[in-house]
Amino acid sequence: MNKVQLIRKSLLGLLGLFFSASIWAHGGAAGTDTDQCKFELQPTHWVHYTAYQPSAYPAEEFCGNLPAINTLTQLVFDYQDMKYRNMLVEFEVTKEPEGTRVFFLPSAKHKKGSVNLELKNGVPEAGQYLIHITLVPDPADTENRTQGERLDVHMGFKAGAGQATSRNSMLLYVFLTFAGLYVLYLSNAGFKRKVDEVVAKIKK
Repeated sequence: MNKVQLIRKSLLGLLGLFFSASIWAHGGAAGTDTDQCKFELQPTHWVHYTAYQPSAYPAEEFCGNLPAINTLTQLVFDYQDMKYRNMLVEFEVTKEPEGTRVFFLPSAKHKKGSVNLELKNGVPEAGQYLIHITLVPDPADTENRTQGERLDVHMGFKAGAGQATSRNSMLLYVFLTFAGLYVLYLSNAGFKRKVDEVVAKIKK
């Protein structure tokens, strides 16, 4: 294997690690069977959940741990089953174990199947929180009265632990640094010569 092939393979390896980390950021895998960022409404029926803190951590996605407090926090919920789109859905976030309410969205229908809860000031302090989702059939919806009974589901998350550098960010920085060095290697004869010397020493 020559030096250029070695560098290219290393670059591709880092790229693979970066995308693997992106998958893990969604809870461990791309498939719903192993996705931890979800609420089980009923067997085989789920609501997927993703959290964002765009002011503090742009382009980062979170699930069970939100690093910052007192900052814009968005909680996004997606449910694919049409029957849930015809139900009234209520959202509440409480500080635990006190049970103090920090956010509440009254029951309403969300026909698009996606709900974005915007906590403009985030959560007020570090600690454990609980998301409550309540779904009830709409009494006025006489055409869909077979939707079932009231559903109550919960999911906890921690906030305020801080995040010096996320794994996604770290791998991205490493990837960009390596990519920059690779471009420099191809375009700068002096740098290329030094790298070649180092590689030659490693091979000995």
